[in-house]
Amino acid sequence: MTKAVIDAAEVKMNKSIEVLKRDLSTLKAGRANPQILDRIMVDYYGTQTPLKSMANISSPEPRILLISLWDTTAIKAVEKAILTSDLGINPTNDGKAIRLIIPELTTERRKELVKLVKKMGEETKVALRSIRRDALEQLKKLKKENVSEDEIKTAEDKMQKITDKLVKSVDGICADKEKEIMSV
Repeated sequence: MTKAVIDAAEVKMNKSIEVLKRDLSTLKAGRANPQILDRIMVDYYGTQTPLKSMANISSPEPRILLISLWDTTAIKAVEKAILTSDLGINPTNDGKAIRLIIPELTTERRKELVKLVKKMGEETKVALRSIRRDALEQLKKLKKENVSEDEIKTAEDKMQKITDKLVKSVDGICADKEKEIMSV
């Protein structure tokens, strides 16, 4: 029984880390990364549609993203969606495709991004600790179901070790992203 509680908590924790990795990949770090457009939603015939499901997004050069739409009549809607997003990039179009030129990051903007990375890392750690707390509460409830205290104590220790390992993992992921952002 304790193993099921620990396994379920570990799965939830790993999902939290995957969410962090996905969110960090959407941050622009001075290089063209198609994933920065993952959050862009376009008003396509009255329906909010993810940009990535409307176009092929590629990076032909290190600082340029090329958006090749399957339906070129949506170019204006895509441009509007990019302009209203928090990317801060002006799109240019040639009638068939949209180009986004990723500007070099200023030192000030890099520092803002590092703060954002730290905040995201901290939020993930809070989520991990919350999952651990819920798992520990479930383990304590197992005392009523004739599970020995030694077994519960062992399970609590194991849960703490898993949490510590994953918190270190979050720190490493955030440190790598900070290095990427601060490198020129």
